[in-house]
Order: sequence, then structure tokens, then C-alpha cells
Amino acid sequence: MDGTVIRLTLLLIGPGIILVFGLAFAGAWAVDRRRPYLLVMALACLLFVLGAVSQILYWPNTTGANAMVSGALYTAAVILVAQGILLRSNIAFPWPLLPILLVGFLALIGYFFYVDRNLLARVYIQNFGYGLVLLATALRLRPVLREAHVDRILFWVLLLFALHFFPRTLLTAGLSVPLGERAFANSVFWQAMQLSVAVLGVSLALAIFTAAFSDLLEDARQGRNTDALTGTLSRHGFEEAVAAKLRSSNARGTLVLCDVDHFKRINDSHGHDIGDAVLKVLGQLLRDTARKNYLVGRFGGEEFLVFISGADLEEGRMCAERLRVALASYRFPHLPHGAIITASFGVAELRAGEAWESLFKRTDTCLYAAKNSGRNRTVTAVNEEGSVVCT
Repeated sequence: MDGTVIRLTLLLIGPGIILVFGLAFAGAWAVDRRRPYLLVMALACLLFVLGAVSQILYWPNTTGANAMVSGALYTAAVILVAQGILLRSNIAFPWPLLPILLVGFLALIGYFFYVDRNLLARVYIQNFGYGLVLLATALRLRPVLREAHVDRILFWVLLLFALHFFPRTLLTAGLSVPLGERAFANSVFWQAMQLSVAVLGVSLALAIFTAAFSDLLEDARQGRNTDALTGTLSRHGFEEAVAAKLRSSNARGTLVLCDVDHFKRINDSHGHDIGDAVLKVLGQLLRDTARKNYLVGRFGGEEFLVFISGADLEEGRMCAERLRVALASYRFPHLPHGAIITASFGVAELRAGEAWESLFKRTDTCLYAAKNSGRNRTVTAVNEEGSVVCT
């Protein structure tokens, strides 16, 4: 096989791998279109591949046009990578800045080719410029790093990729680079750049894709743990979250159990759509009332739970009363004028070393006491014997 063909094949391996990642990002976006950064990353991969192919195959086949076209594609790819990474972390990146950066890079590349032909200047402008863009991205990312390992890996890979532009360019380009297409293609700078892109560029793409895959898994987990109708935790998600709280030997907290009064009558009289509307409103009231230490879930049907971490019985009772009054005061637009919806509440405080099943059973006992004593009230356990008091 001709040596030129072998060399071109080897040079195209890196862009080929990046193209595969681009297709993977596009596929992931097709699955979950709520994450626009996936589409941004797919476009960034495509632009990088086009830039690499343009430069490797020397198309357009005039030096100035090739420098401008490949420079535009590389620059757009780098900017979109920065944008995509920041979008994933919900960090604002003003879109008008993208064309400004692109035009600025192209103006400098064009100046140092058509006005003051200086290949070394173009090398430093692109490499140092890209390094600065990605370094600024990494620095903006650091304050909002999540606890997940994948986020920290992405940060460090991005930081390493950004910083490598500076020593690599200084050590391989120095104060001069070979002139002429063939001499430049065989230079240490060009070979080192291809190697770094193949290794670090692919590593960055892999880190971003791993983070994206982690996001999709988190969405699936959230979907399993979230009640679709009310937006609160599902029974599984609630029990899983409470179990994590109770693993501590000195765990403290209070459980509030809520049940809509006469819910079957609401469904029978007004239809299940009105019943669903009632549950949605109660779910919204619960979430609006929730504070940082609250876990809110739907146990099933018309029953809801609130676990207040670190709270005593009085705080649980006050929470239940706020919810009870808020629901009784809410006027549902589809119900007859003057009709109100009420709920009953049971509250119990976690005892030292108590299991979840025992806490739930005591709280459920209080709830049924509230139902049996007239509804639309809160009942709390007040002593070790389990006697109750109506509030």
C-alpha cells in the first residue's frame, strides 16, 4: 500500500472516532430532547471532523482558503464544545458571544495570512485561543461541580485538555515552524497535535458522553421515583429516600401522613378527572410547603407522606396544620360554588432506633384516629403508650 495512503488513513482515525461520538450524541438527543446540549455536542463533533478532513485532505487546495475554512470549522467546534458543557450544568453562555468569538478568530487568521503572512502567529492564535476558551469553561464549571464522580472526571479531563495546548505548542512550535505544506505536515508540531487530538480529544469526548449517559440514567431513576400525576416522590422513591435518612444511628425526624377526606365520593360525584385535579393541587401544595429537610411522596391513591428530617413532633404538627388549612381554603374551579376539599393528617415522631415500618404504623394509627374523630383534623402521638390527641 502506498505510504501516503497509510499516512492519511492513520491521520483520519482520530476524526473517525470523534464522528462516532457525534453520532452517539445525536442518537442520545433523539432519545431525550429535553437535553439540548447533546445536540450541541453532536454538531461540535461534526464541525471538528469536517475541519480535520479539510486540513488533512487539503481542501480547499489553496493555502489561504484552507486556513480560513479549517480555522472556521475548528473554532466553531471548540466554541460549541464549551457551550455544550456549560449547558449541561445550566450555566449561562450568551449565544451572541459565539459569532463574536468566531469572527475574532477568523479576522486574526485572515490578517496573518493575507496582510502579514505569519504561520507561527496563526499557530499560536489558534492553539492558545482554543486553550483559553476551554480553560475559561473549566473555571466556570468548577463552582457548580456536582457530587457525582462523572462530573469531577469531566472537569479534570476538560482542564487537562485545555492546559495541554500551551506546553504542546511552545515545545513543538517554539519560535518557528516549517514553511510549505509538505514540510509542515511532517513537522513535530503537526504530528504532536494529531496525537494529542487523538488521545486527549477522544478522552474529552468520552468523558462528555459518559456524563450524558449518566444524565440519561438519572432521568430514568427520577422517572421511576417520581409520581407522574402529582410530581412528588413515588412510594418507592420516598421509601428509598427515607431509608437513606434512617441509616444514621442518631437519625431524627417526624412523619406526616395525609389522606383526602371522602375521596371516593369526589370521584363518584364529579368524575375521575376532578379527582386527579384534587390530587395534583394537593401535590403542588405539599411541594410548595416543602423545605430543604422535607421529603414529600405519594403513598398511593389519595394518601401522601411528608418526612421532615431532624424535626420534632411539634414541627410535624405545624406542617400538617399548614397543609390542612391551605387545602380547605383552596377553591377548585370545577367544583360547585362553596364546595371544599379537606384532608386528615396523622403525625408521629421517630423514636431512637425505630424501624420505618414501626414509624409508619404509628403514624397510620394517628391518621385513622383523625378520620374516625370527624376528619379535617390532625392527630399526633404524644407518649410512649401511643395515646393520641386531636388538634
